[in-house]
Amino acid sequence: MTVSLTVVLPSFAAGGAERVTLSYLARIDRTQIAPSLIVLDGRGPLRELLPADVPVYALGNPRLRRALPGLIGALRVSCADVVLGTMVHVNLALLAVRPLLKGRPRLVLREANTPSRSLDATAHPRLMRTLYRRLMPRADAVLCNSRLMMNEIVRDFAVAPDRLVHLPNPVDAVRLRASALPPWREPGSGVRFVASGRLVRQKGFDRLINMAASLPSGAHVTIFGDGPDGPALRAQADQSQFGSRVSFAGFSNSPWDAVAGADAFLLPSRWEGMPYAALEALALGTPVIATPEAGGIGELAAAAASGAVTLAEAGPPFVAAMASVVPRPVDDLSSSLLPPGYDPEAQAARLSEIVFNVADNSRSEGSR
Repeated sequence: MTVSLTVVLPSFAAGGAERVTLSYLARIDRTQIAPSLIVLDGRGPLRELLPADVPVYALGNPRLRRALPGLIGALRVSCADVVLGTMVHVNLALLAVRPLLKGRPRLVLREANTPSRSLDATAHPRLMRTLYRRLMPRADAVLCNSRLMMNEIVRDFAVAPDRLVHLPNPVDAVRLRASALPPWREPGSGVRFVASGRLVRQKGFDRLINMAASLPSGAHVTIFGDGPDGPALRAQADQSQFGSRVSFAGFSNSPWDAVAGADAFLLPSRWEGMPYAALEALALGTPVIATPEAGGIGELAAAAASGAVTLAEAGPPFVAAMASVVPRPVDDLSSSLLPPGYDPEAQAARLSEIVFNVADNSRSEGSR
């Protein structure tokens, strides 16, 4: 039996959720799963990661409200056994429109961030929380990349624990390390830090710029990424008398050599799920300094080797953690600091199993 799976993704933007989804699409078991993809906006730098054998339906509209009729039509055409949602707003839409779809496909929903913080950051947090409480328990399975997220969803949204699955983010450490050779670092003799992510409030780069003012002389922070807050963040850095300590490298599809060459990777996020960028940094042998509110980062710190992940509140504690870092030799890659449990092949096999079992349960119920 082959199960048809349709994945719904907002775009091919260069985010951790997009990388995770495309990693799954590249590796799920084709003898069990026949995948297809619906994307609201077919543009984005990660499109090149989409496997050639995956049919893609681009709706041509990044706004879900406007793309919704097209999404419903594409889902009706796909007639998938299982639909996989990947983002908060997409997940809610899929739950709401399922009664309109032929055969009422099973829904597997992946959460990228802890709902306690991500829903509060939406334009209508009270409405979003209400919708989550009413609709999320109807999902056939909810994929969570951290235990913290699982606990929140059970506690706040009354999803049955047996519908939650802990599925760690897949990290292709072999590919990352091959792409990082040779390591590169910003010229100079001082400590070199790297951060990366979309330039949005969630990632906390505004407070990182403020904290950079307290760095020792000669220290430098390179921020990789692009996003709507880019102009404001660059202006903030320019207006600071310590702005020379921060530089914006823009978006890079492969910043791994710079991450591998840094003395530490900085994660000043206000919320996360399980921060993908931190996992990648550890795979490259670069220690991480992170804020405790960055989702499941505490779980990662507990599982990793001592000193691999330092948790520090934004402000003086974070500055103190940065100040304790000393330059390290980077002639070659450092040994990986990533704890076990993130192998991409194993995680894709687990997802294949989940999708297959959800569809099989549907068929069993239908035959009664």
